[in-house]
Amino acid sequence: MTGSLAPGLIALLPFALLGGICGLDVVSFPQAMISRPIVAATAAGALAGRAGLGLLVGVAVELIALETLPVGASRYPEWGSASVAAGTLAAMSPVGSPGTVPVAMLAALCTAWVGDWTMIVLRRWNAARARAHVEALDAGAASTIVGLQLWGLTADFARAGTLTLVALLAWRPVVIAAGTHWALDPRVSRAIVVGTAAAVAVTAVWKVFHATAGTRWLFCGGLAVGISLLVWT
Repeated sequence: MTGSLAPGLIALLPFALLGGICGLDVVSFPQAMISRPIVAATAAGALAGRAGLGLLVGVAVELIALETLPVGASRYPEWGSASVAAGTLAAMSPVGSPGTVPVAMLAALCTAWVGDWTMIVLRRWNAARARAHVEALDAGAASTIVGLQLWGLTADFARAGTLTLVALLAWRPVVIAAGTHWALDPRVSRAIVVGTAAAVAVTAVWKVFHATAGTRWLFCGGLAVGISLLVWT
């Protein structure tokens, strides 16, 4: 699949499976940070045979995702499956395509926005099912509790996997078109994407600096450790 968009629905199923896993990790299980864009997009790129492009897109999406603070039942973009879609599209794009990174980023943003809506719908479905079994829940019926949990996990996995697959099918023609019609220099295109993402990340970090005491020192310490590891290794 390297260097070209793989034809057929079957070829996209492994990426939909990965998207389902990463989308499930966002909220439901196991919340092990594999849904972070830098991880999810890199994994998708590696699965397609071009991990470097997946990593590049993942870093850019990660910078924008720093603005998101998922707390409780608040609304926020679903970056897990969106990052898998972006990494896959980038890795499967024609070799040398100048529009790869911008189109993949746009796909990530749009998919994350739709993912937000799908999570809200799923929460309403979960609430409706719970209300339908309220008597059994009040009685502490273990089978009902386990059944609702398993249904919620399965539904979330299916939601994320389907979202990833639909995003790949919808954006694949755009990536193909960008390979032949994108006129802007690749270096300029990537600079615009990275510059925009970095600006969003700086804004997010600046908000945290003002909201939590001691954050600046923790940030500087982490940055120093990261640079040291990068230099010494």
